[in-house]
Amino acid sequence: MIIIPAIDLLDGSCVRLLKGNYNDSTIYGSDPVEMAKKLVSAGCERLHIVDLDAARGKGKNNRDVIRKIRNNIDVVIESGGGIRTDSDVKELLDIGIDRLILGTVFAKNPEIAGEWTSKYGNHFIAGIDALNGEVKISGWEEGSLLKDTDLAKLAAQNGIISIIYTNIDKDGTLEGPDISNSIRIAEVSKLPVIVSGGISSEKDFKVIADLKHPGIAGVITGKAVYENRIDLKLAIEKNQKPFNYGEKW
Repeated sequence: MIIIPAIDLLDGSCVRLLKGNYNDSTIYGSDPVEMAKKLVSAGCERLHIVDLDAARGKGKNNRDVIRKIRNNIDVVIESGGGIRTDSDVKELLDIGIDRLILGTVFAKNPEIAGEWTSKYGNHFIAGIDALNGEVKISGWEEGSLLKDTDLAKLAAQNGIISIIYTNIDKDGTLEGPDISNSIRIAEVSKLPVIVSGGISSEKDFKVIADLKHPGIAGVITGKAVYENRIDLKLAIEKNQKPFNYGEKW
């Protein structure tokens, strides 16, 4: 697995939400570009960026910030939040984003991923964000009536190359990740899964790494890094191992 630090953008700042609640956010930095440089200098090979404003349909005011981050760092960037249309996909790919995370649009219309893969190539990740097994959409503010496993089964057949799985009840809590359900999603989808939400300490990375599950590709961490519960450089040196899943994920 690899360790993937997260930058969540809200009104141009780096923030973390608690369980996806926009009314319970903490600002960890006003300069996302400098934050990205800091994370990369610690040794990360991949960066996770979420546009929280766009995710809830509040515009695309963070796209310029994402462009500046891309222009200042040289690692794989996966980005999500508010990717709804063909023009969104084209804009982000033109910026140079390597992987596009499809959440709401994939839940509403899984076939769109196949259409975009045919047009743009293998760039698309499914962001499956669930609360009590139900997929949440529109910045986690709406239900979908979809089971997380049902959506996961649709991923590979619609051009998706990997899945980011978030148990919303864990996100931002520092209570440890939902490993069992992440493995369940990997097994039903037959795709590499990135675990997201709840990372609290280096021990969480070690637990996941020691499992050596062939379907777990990476782990996203945010709040634990920002609150200095994890020495990111040391955690990467001790726990990160190359992930080989054949095709790029």
